[in-house]
Amino acid sequence: MAKIIETIQLNHTYTDGTQALKSIDLCIEEGEKIAIVGQNGSGKTTLSKHFNGLLRPTCGQVLVNGRDICNTSTGELSSFIGYVFQNPSYQLFSRSVQEEIKFGLKNIGLKGNELTKRIVETMDYFDLSKDRERQPLSFSSGVRKLIALASVYAMRPQLLILDEPTTGQDHLGKEKVGMLLQKLANAGHTYIVITHDMNFVAKFATRVIVMAKGEIIQDGSPAKLFTNTKVMQKAHLHPPQVFSLAQRLAIANDKQNDLDPPKMAKLLVTEGMVS
Repeated sequence: MAKIIETIQLNHTYTDGTQALKSIDLCIEEGEKIAIVGQNGSGKTTLSKHFNGLLRPTCGQVLVNGRDICNTSTGELSSFIGYVFQNPSYQLFSRSVQEEIKFGLKNIGLKGNELTKRIVETMDYFDLSKDRERQPLSFSSGVRKLIALASVYAMRPQLLILDEPTTGQDHLGKEKVGMLLQKLANAGHTYIVITHDMNFVAKFATRVIVMAKGEIIQDGSPAKLFTNTKVMQKAHLHPPQVFSLAQRLAIANDKQNDLDPPKMAKLLVTEGMVS
């Protein structure tokens, strides 16, 4: 698979002297489904903002499709890398939902029937058609996030980056975001999700990059992460409830502890799987 992003000894220090990234070497390829995880301040968002040129390296290199971002404008990078901010209010500015979706599409050159078709398809997919004339900032934070995602998704970026997409979403909203990501992956697109939601990671990521104090401390599958107690503790993460239950059952089985129905029910309640 072709490389989309490569970082070489990437370092970033903010103007206040905080070193947010320390010697990051990373390669992201076409078709990957990636989650970047870690506690607040670990460097997740700082790293991702280098991919579309919102931040530039203090030293080291970031290559996007083989091009050094220091020699490439943010506008050029945004033509194939879509970014959805954690706070959608930072990127919503149009008078209506329809105009918000249209803006990016016009910037990539869509016109006439092709433009209209893409707008309608996008609003239908996100169930926004009935609210096409409403001002985006008039919605709740969860819906604003979906509108921001819709405006970026409409352009069909090669790489889609979402910062905390499940924050403020109910179960249905989370599933909608996840299914959208699956749809993009099936069409050959790549996505990166920055998140604290380990249930979402387990379901929709195949590769997890774990960060702590500006460094990558593990890079592998969700299962590899969830079974590494040391890394989970260092990154201040907790495994999904289902994974915890599976571990408990495996331990019980190893100890030849016969789980009869009452014991199984007690274990399920302990793990929060039932009330």
